[in-house]
Amino acid sequence: MANLVVRNVDDSVVKALKARAGLAGTSAETEHRKILESALLKPKKRSLVDALKSIPSVGEDSDFERKQDSKRKMKLRYGVTRTP
Repeated sequence: MANLVVRNVDDSVVKALKARAGLAGTSAETEHRKILESALLKPKKRSLVDALKSIPSVGEDSDFERKQDSKRKMKLRYGVTRTP
């Protein structure tokens, strides 16, 4: 692995880095490494298929069927009223 030296970093940036590291329970160096990795190494994008497979099953299709009430009137824009 290579070493990286960053010079002329503003004191406020160093303080923020140390505060962030303290909240994470890590060293400033480890937090710096994490920030660089997350900024520069983009995670692999998931395919739509993978995203859909990750959705939990929460019921049957019939649980989500929309029931129409044909007696109810709907008011549309411009004052037009109609029955579905």
